[in-house]
Amino acid sequence: MRRWVSWGLCLAASAMPAGAQAQSVADFYKGKTITVIVGYTAGGGYDLYARALARHMGRHLPGNPNFIIQNLTGAGSLNAANNIYNVAAKDGTVFGTFARGLPIEPLIGTARVQFEAAKFTWLGSGTNEISICATWHTSPIKTWQDALGRQFAVGGEGAGSDPDTYSAFVRNVFGVKLKLVTGYHGTSDIILAIERGEVDGRCGWSWSSIKSTRAAWIKEKKLNYLIHMSESKAPELPDVPLIADFANDRQKQILKLVTSRQIMGRPFAAPPGVPADRRQALRRAFDATLKDPAFLADADKLQLDVNPVTGEEIDRLIAELYTTPNDVVEEARAAIKP
Repeated sequence: MRRWVSWGLCLAASAMPAGAQAQSVADFYKGKTITVIVGYTAGGGYDLYARALARHMGRHLPGNPNFIIQNLTGAGSLNAANNIYNVAAKDGTVFGTFARGLPIEPLIGTARVQFEAAKFTWLGSGTNEISICATWHTSPIKTWQDALGRQFAVGGEGAGSDPDTYSAFVRNVFGVKLKLVTGYHGTSDIILAIERGEVDGRCGWSWSSIKSTRAAWIKEKKLNYLIHMSESKAPELPDVPLIADFANDRQKQILKLVTSRQIMGRPFAAPPGVPADRRQALRRAFDATLKDPAFLADADKLQLDVNPVTGEEIDRLIAELYTTPNDVVEEARAAIKP
């Protein structure tokens, strides 16, 4: 008799409609709180994206859980990435955002990573990104040519972060005469250092972050824009050259590997091992949120660029990057050495 009961239960489970299976995800998330870890201090670009996402994503995730933000700073957001991968709950109740360059750090970098990039549960990115090198308006370094001929200081956050990686790249490959002052906990701290005159500026600075956090600086011409550190220009800065304009063919290959991070400009990832149904639910909720009119209105108010990249696209990008020929990888590693 027991055998027949068990068999009947198995048949019932196999015949369960898809809606009931989806409901199990809703049952799991109902009444729960999802923690979004941000690898930087409050007020910077990564933080603003995370907070905007957290305000709206609950409507698109089955069970409509609540969201909270946890700022876990240090080491250019490496602390947050390592925490998400190794410490955070793997049940779908924690995900976060960290430096866009960290996924390729195990390939070309020097940071002490404790993760395999391909094993993160990638939800997607809020945008692909345009970055620049810029200095404060009072700095004598006002152009790319000035940067090649005169010593100046820029702020950094730690190994693997954009400011450190791009600063090392322009110094090692193009001979820019910069001194990197690293260890700041995020954009907000570097901005304070710039205003205080501790450093002249920053390389690897997201244009979207400048627009969202310091729009007045643009209007008041508080910055000198030296170079674009990306494949395309910001529409508002048509006269600022691209770094590729000064690179030879081999340097362009290395540049492509180093700047590939721009494609996942504001990445969000959960730990490895999230159950497949919750991983899919998180990805679809992320995608839906970035198309939500209420989220887009919020992003517009904050002046956040929204040009979504899916989790599947990040999976493919990382897989492609990790097949880069060894000789190019070695040259890229040397190019961004601190």
